[in-house]
Amino acid sequence: MGEVLEGFGDTVTVVAGVGVVVGVVGTVVPVLPGGLLVAASVLVWALATGGSAWWVLLAVVVLLAAGQVLEYLTAGVSLKRAGVPNRSLLLGGLAGIVGFFVVPVLGLVLGFLGGLYLAERARQPDAAAAWRSTRTGLRAAGVALLIELAAVLLSATLWFTVVLAG
Repeated sequence: MGEVLEGFGDTVTVVAGVGVVVGVVGTVVPVLPGGLLVAASVLVWALATGGSAWWVLLAVVVLLAAGQVLEYLTAGVSLKRAGVPNRSLLLGGLAGIVGFFVVPVLGLVLGFLGGLYLAERARQPDAAAAWRSTRTGLRAAGVALLIELAAVLLSATLWFTVVLAG
């Protein structure tokens, strides 16, 4: 019976590892919720492994939550400082969702930028000012992506280190 349970634990560890890798990729390619997938994979592993695995899960959740808070604060502050209103961001986000289904993956970014530009163009008569707001939105999205990627990579590195250390 012990061999069966040990084999189950190894299988769960491999499946969790695949989930963590897919979560990291999902952070860069906005198709999957990367951080959520990493946390869910580590949760499944902790359920199967038990013991100190729960501390690893706690550390992963704290890292990912801190990344989300930092991402939100950083992007929000830079957009507010640039004077980009929430309405423009909402319209850009909705256009990004539509763009995702029209042109998979790449359409999310293109739709967001196009929607943000059009919303800012409607708000500001000057095309150059609308483009400046759009560039600020692009920079904020890029910084947010890098922050999320850093949190996900730190979480994945922590988990892989613990697993490999055995």
